[in-house]
Amino acid sequence: MASTAETSSKNSAFLIGRETPRSLAVAAAVLVAFLIAAPYVLYPVFLMKALCFALFACAFNLLLGYVGLLSFGHALYFGWASYVAAYAAKSWGLSPELAILTGTATAAGLGIIAGVVAIRRQGIYFAMITLALAQMMYLVALRVKFTGGEDGIQAVPRGWLFGLVDLSHEMNMYVFVTVVVLAALFLIYRIIDSPFGEVLRAIRENELRTISLGYSTDRYKLAAFILSATLAGLAGATKALVFQLASLTDVHWTMSGEVVLMTLVGGLGTVFGPIVGAFLIVAMENYLAPFGQWVLVIQGAIFVVCVLVFRRGIVGELAHRLKVRL
Repeated sequence: MASTAETSSKNSAFLIGRETPRSLAVAAAVLVAFLIAAPYVLYPVFLMKALCFALFACAFNLLLGYVGLLSFGHALYFGWASYVAAYAAKSWGLSPELAILTGTATAAGLGIIAGVVAIRRQGIYFAMITLALAQMMYLVALRVKFTGGEDGIQAVPRGWLFGLVDLSHEMNMYVFVTVVVLAALFLIYRIIDSPFGEVLRAIRENELRTISLGYSTDRYKLAAFILSATLAGLAGATKALVFQLASLTDVHWTMSGEVVLMTLVGGLGTVFGPIVGAFLIVAMENYLAPFGQWVLVIQGAIFVVCVLVFRRGIVGELAHRLKVRL
């Protein structure tokens, strides 16, 4: 009887595993269909903002959800990539693709420096180091001349993509942002679904055992940290062109807290959870704006409800009940 039960359990696990690619494919198809139809119903700028934050949340989820490292300083990479991309487009006259690449490369460089400093620490010490570094760079952004201080960098030109497509038209910009974000999300999926991603999950579950198997966990964590910072920078650089603005809000510690909220509400360690969380938070910020300061109270109440009702996040709870991977 025990053998039969064990065989049945293995068969069930096998079937669930076989269904996993299908569930992800269906979810991806729904996302693509939504993004194609959405600009005809919703304001394109709202959608572009939500997409940028969705990428930011997915980049953060790569570090927290799959490695178990909580960073309170991801606004550092998001905000500074935004500043550099905006400055490169406005002052250096770079094309939009080169401006975004410049901002993303800046985030990668900052990620290398911050990662080398913080990665040897764990738990609250790691989180505090990332927060301290982010706050230090926030003060730098406030003081240095090229960021514009409290005024930020305004009137950033969107320019012509590859010299062919005028991004000043909203639909052209929307298509560009959608392609960039979908490509980045696919890259994140390939990372977490690769042998490298398996090692990251092993580090999250039991780092000492992973070390005993011969893996240099610090190198893997540093690589994941740099990838997360780079992708967060891509989100920030793209957002700077969408809004034609880079400001102190992008590097403030509250931005780091906001991305944590998006990830937790959507579903930590899921593929599509941070996307749902980002769209939900951005929608609340936009459509609850008439309530003024009460928006924070409403957001807090919704967050409490999500924590109590959806212990694994919205998508995480849905995936758990359907026994599929989302």
